[in-house]
Amino acid sequence: MRLGGGLLIALAAGAAAAGFWLLAGVVVAALLAAAVQLLPEAGETKADRVVVAFARLTELAAYGIAFGFYVFPSAPRFAAAGFVLAVVVLDLGGLRLPPFVTRWATALLVVAGLALIALCVAVTPVSTTQGIGSPDVPGIVVAALVVLPFLRPGARTYAGWRSLALGSAAVLVTFVALYQLGSLRLRLSVTSLRDLLAAADADTLQPVLTVVAVLATALPALAAVAEVRERAGRRAAVGGILAAAFAWVAAPVVILVVAGLGSVTELLLRVRARRYSGARE
Repeated sequence: MRLGGGLLIALAAGAAAAGFWLLAGVVVAALLAAAVQLLPEAGETKADRVVVAFARLTELAAYGIAFGFYVFPSAPRFAAAGFVLAVVVLDLGGLRLPPFVTRWATALLVVAGLALIALCVAVTPVSTTQGIGSPDVPGIVVAALVVLPFLRPGARTYAGWRSLALGSAAVLVTFVALYQLGSLRLRLSVTSLRDLLAAADADTLQPVLTVVAVLATALPALAAVAEVRERAGRRAAVGGILAAAFAWVAAPVVILVVAGLGSVTELLLRVRARRYSGARE
């Protein structure tokens, strides 16, 4: 579910940075996310708790932005901040979703993703003279950063295989988006997946995309807040307020890059934990 919520806005940001080389950035992020699963989880030191909480709060802001622009396009910033605050209040108020809700929502999102891929492949894209261009290394790095936070598997069992599946799905969705829209059209709007449906002659499915956006943002947002609560306790409320403010004032690409940097910092802590455990052995 993290992947669905993230790709709602990350594809446009990645295309703006790297053009057609967005696909290379997604491949890099997928390989890195899979490699991370070989490392131990972040520890319980103060630094670990702060970094993990920061990473999840920035992810929460990203989900808020995606929710705001897709569900309330007339007032996306207000909706994004309200979404973040509502999720934090619901979690601290004791809301816990039954596992079957998460399973069914995940299944629905998988079906929606497969349908989108099928539509994009079935419809011949509008021809364009745009070329791929030479590799843009800084752009590829930015593209990898904005996608990386959403390639983290939700469960720890079979995490490596789950990460590979998420990475493969991200690469496939990115490919069909670039195939159907091209990088120029993909980067034009935060809500690029709406443009993707329009390009695939599937405007009648726009209400379905709205429902998908709600599911793909609300459920991973609740999971992110739960992790912040586990790491920070009741101080998660303060973090939620800051995340809401961040979603209110920051550009989507800024939120995504900061979330990516948070994920990279968490990765470095996990590398440190592996080295520490190896030294003890």
